[in-house]
Amino acid sequence: MKKILFVVLLLVLGVVGFYWYRFSNAKTTDGGTKQQALTLKKHSDIFNLSVEDAMNAYFDMKEAFVNADTAKAKESCRRFIQLFDSIPMAELKKDTLNLYDAAMTEHANVKSNAVSLLQQTDITEMRKDFKSISDNLYPSFFGMINYEGEKMYLQNCPMAFGEDKEANWISKTVEVVNPYLGKNHPEFKATMLHCGSVKDTIKAK
Repeated sequence: MKKILFVVLLLVLGVVGFYWYRFSNAKTTDGGTKQQALTLKKHSDIFNLSVEDAMNAYFDMKEAFVNADTAKAKESCRRFIQLFDSIPMAELKKDTLNLYDAAMTEHANVKSNAVSLLQQTDITEMRKDFKSISDNLYPSFFGMINYEGEKMYLQNCPMAFGEDKEANWISKTVEVVNPYLGKNHPEFKATMLHCGSVKDTIKAK
């Protein structure tokens, strides 16, 4: 009888030990490395691609200001408005209504400054509206939508509109190419083209 109980005990301990081993290694691969948790996207592909398309128009606008090309800047701004309006903002309603309302307020601010830019005739005033567009995009707009696109960079010029009159812009590359002083500044020419620094990194959460 004692032998039978001993064998049963061994079997029970063996089963318990087997399942303990399986459980403790359930989160590892055959190579011994832990599996990474799946990252679920908050937005649809259409939403993310719409944001990317709008930002590509913004980058074209920024490049136009680098070259002091007001016609190109306005053309890019019109495209930016159209694409920015095409972002399916209603997707944010699945989070909370308050988030959607706040994001729509920033969306309206961005668009308002873009429309103002189209009405300007002086490049300095256009650049001031471009500054406002940039300020509304980040941190406000991008912070609220839970951005999921490619890494971008918030950059800053400490003398965009004169001494101690700074301005920010967004760049898709870390290299600083200044849209406020540009290649054809009336005083500095191209000497201040790379004036500025990276202030922050805009990256997917």
